Amino acid sequence: MKPVKVAICGLGTVGGGVFNVLFRNASEISRRAGRPIVIEQVATRTPNPDCETSSVYMSQDVFDVIENPEIDIVVELIGGYDIAYDLVMKAIEAGKHVVTANKALIAVHGNEIFQAAREAGVVVAFEAAVAGGIPIIKSIREGLTANKIQWVAGIINGTGNYILTSMQEEGKTFEEALAEAQELGYAEADPTFDVEGIDAAHKLTILSAIAFGVPLSFENVYTEGISRITIDDIQQADSLGYVIKHLGITRRTEEGLELRVHPTLIPKERLLANVNGVKNAVMVSGDAVGPTLYYGAGAGAEPTASSVIADLVDVARAMGVDQASRVPYLAFADQSYDLPVLPMEEIETAYYLRLLAVDRPGVLARVATILSEQGISIEAIVQRDSIEGELVPIILLTHVTKEAAMNEVIRQIESLADIAGGVMRIRVESLNDQ
Repeated sequence: MKPVKVAICGLGTVGGGVFNVLFRNASEISRRAGRPIVIEQVATRTPNPDCETSSVYMSQDVFDVIENPEIDIVVELIGGYDIAYDLVMKAIEAGKHVVTANKALIAVHGNEIFQAAREAGVVVAFEAAVAGGIPIIKSIREGLTANKIQWVAGIINGTGNYILTSMQEEGKTFEEALAEAQELGYAEADPTFDVEGIDAAHKLTILSAIAFGVPLSFENVYTEGISRITIDDIQQADSLGYVIKHLGITRRTEEGLELRVHPTLIPKERLLANVNGVKNAVMVSGDAVGPTLYYGAGAGAEPTASSVIADLVDVARAMGVDQASRVPYLAFADQSYDLPVLPMEEIETAYYLRLLAVDRPGVLARVATILSEQGISIEAIVQRDSIEGELVPIILLTHVTKEAAMNEVIRQIESLADIAGGVMRIRVESLNDQ
């Protein structure tokens, strides 16, 4: 059959991986796709020394690929919003299919991009946008299509997971673990997107849309980072039988959709609790299949290239197929089912609280009274030795309650004269994987 001709835009870490894997495994990929997939053009400002590009047409302007009539699929691997958005929209307008690994672009502009693609009759594929080499999008969109998805929870940022693992296993402070992650190349010089949960929120937006058939709504994701987590929190969680992970969680309830990224205590025996280092893992619970777990490399040149090339094969198979017969972009043919996203105040979960109290009688009783007045029961209390003879660290583990009630509890506790500083709150989830 006629070869599928591809333009790779961006030859950085992922682009270089795609280039090399396409060449190395050309025969295997061709057999899977049913036709050869060849690199017709590469557009990059900076050559990649790990790629032998002498046999490929090279250009510095990514928009050159739009004018090339030989190109069937544009692979967008430049990242960011502005140039990537213009490139993808122009490619769609020119009738070219698109493969992208750009989670930020899909999370923020995906609704518009997919609408344009539908009108143009082209495919936009984005498996590599979430969890690197793990085929989580295909698994939910196709493998679990018989299921009514109940919830999705995952470790979907390797940098944050590496930091928390270093704190857990090596006793490092957050600052020390972050510095090490930066030295190893896992974290950027400005790590905000990773450690404050923005990167995970982009990915969770996509997972939620695919799981529940709702429009992409990044602006509605509650996002909280890990920069306030201390060694004390890690150790206290451990003593209570928990591990702290930075999770993205989306859940369907009768009232609406939960969409949140935040540090979370999960029981040590859970599968997600044992995912360490830079690895990613996503757990999906369906009504028919029950809980399922998808684990692997969440980033890196060739793991991400694996997903990009899987998309290329899917597009190659779909070329010439009537649009109505293709798998929908976000899993559901009708994406108008707009389940409301619950405000964080309406979310129900259990809580870990850490506070410092003056070492005098009656303080703990007043804290317990405040919780009781909000209808919140206590599962566990840990009172440690006083610090410098004055302040006593107190750890509380509560049963499930609404976030709004916990907000009021924290407000009242922090207003007590015998409480020093703020209250540290970390949410607790059971995430039963049995």
